[in-house]
Amino acid sequence: MVKIGIIGGSGLDNPDILEDAKEIEVDTPYGKPSSLKTGKIKGVDVVLIARHGRGHEITPTKVNNRANIHALKEQECTHILATTACGSLRKEIDRGHLVVLDQFIDFTRHRPITFHDTFPGGGGENAKHTAMPEPFSDDLRKAFIETAKELGIKHHEKGTVITIEGPRFSTKAESNMFRVWGADVINMSVAPECVLANEAGIPYAAVAMATDYDSWAEEEESVTWEEILGIFKQNVEKVTELLTNTITKIKLKKKILF
Repeated sequence: MVKIGIIGGSGLDNPDILEDAKEIEVDTPYGKPSSLKTGKIKGVDVVLIARHGRGHEITPTKVNNRANIHALKEQECTHILATTACGSLRKEIDRGHLVVLDQFIDFTRHRPITFHDTFPGGGGENAKHTAMPEPFSDDLRKAFIETAKELGIKHHEKGTVITIEGPRFSTKAESNMFRVWGADVINMSVAPECVLANEAGIPYAAVAMATDYDSWAEEEESVTWEEILGIFKQNVEKVTELLTNTITKIKLKKKILF
């Protein structure tokens, strides 16, 4: 069985895309998740989470990532596909380009980052330290990349994202520091979401849409929320098309890839 958890959600609420849509109320040991909707996309069962709520009322730091991932696990999702807007830290990653992320740097400081707050029973045998050298599912990344090529969508096959708290944007000093650290794009969402998916044992991949150049590029205007919304609205159909076709590919190739 294939059941896809989608985190992000913008553009996928369209009833022409999400068949048999139904809002569901769930609770978890970690509290309430962001709003959940079940349905089908091209005949594949999906669970859609609007990360920041239907009205974008949840700030990045306050997103209940543990509840979101736990809820997808309880809904028996076999894979998670995430979308996110991001700032570009590289000139070659232009506005509207998509990046299939392969690494992250977690620069958050105020979020619960693990399901393993304690080691019940103590001792080395009960310790939970999740290995994460390759945090994003290679199979799901390949599915994204193959689909983007087939659709002719401008994309980058690799990219390191650094996740910050927000909701403020970076200073120029921070933006340049992140570039030196090796980050290619910056956002406020992927960590610890990706960490928790790995701990839960659910293959996870994320595609990021570049909407701005953060604060480092002297020749560019400083990033604004209005600019991000404008670029996102111009390109949301591209992300939606990539997601819906990748979902079909996952179902068709499940026996081969997964």
